[in-house]
Amino acid sequence: MQPLSVSLWRGTSNGQFARYDVPRQPSQTILDVVTYVQRHLDSTLSYRFACRVGMCGSCAMSVNGVARWTCRTHVSKVIKGNTLEIAPLANLPVIKDLTTDMSAFFDKWAKAKGQFTGDQTRDDAFAIVRPDSEKRLEADAAIECIGCGVCYASCDTVTWKPDYLGPAALNRAWALVNDERDVAQTERLKAVAGDAGCHACHTHTSCAERCPKGISPTRGISALKKLTAKAAIRGELD
Repeated sequence: MQPLSVSLWRGTSNGQFARYDVPRQPSQTILDVVTYVQRHLDSTLSYRFACRVGMCGSCAMSVNGVARWTCRTHVSKVIKGNTLEIAPLANLPVIKDLTTDMSAFFDKWAKAKGQFTGDQTRDDAFAIVRPDSEKRLEADAAIECIGCGVCYASCDTVTWKPDYLGPAALNRAWALVNDERDVAQTERLKAVAGDAGCHACHTHTSCAERCPKGISPTRGISALKKLTAKAAIRGELD
């Protein structure tokens, strides 16, 4: 079987692609390809991975120009001819080779008030949330995000407006808006209502199309637009 012709990004943001020949294997994933290069061809290659089974999201990279989880992406599904181009995620600073700095990505979660804020202690009775309630169902649709950064790397608005909070942070805010135990709703709506918040979204839906977990951040962002508009009319965002 003819070897794969693989172009891997090397260096920092000013780096360049380097080509490697990688043996083709049955059921081969993109992460398998990168691992082969690091273990057999160039031990200085830097990349990030952990679980290998689609649980952690740390192996996300750009494959032929599309952000993907590499551990769950089979070569046969994305190869063009006999070539692959593998690069670091877009919209994030490159530390080295295929490894990006995720600090800004997670900082935006904090800016969007993405942490749960409750008002009870361990001495209080457990809160009872009906699993079939409207808000619980909305939270369920958004809560599976594991912070892989695929949506962030796929978002044109982040590219054009680097201070934009991004789909993952806003999706997290939407999940918490629907958590009836949370007591920081007004502060959260204020955080996502600014120029870099939900109203900056152009509704291109690339985040929803690329999300490996099947989440639609676009849906949550649209709902946040409505909530913040209503809150502004009521004077709650002043």
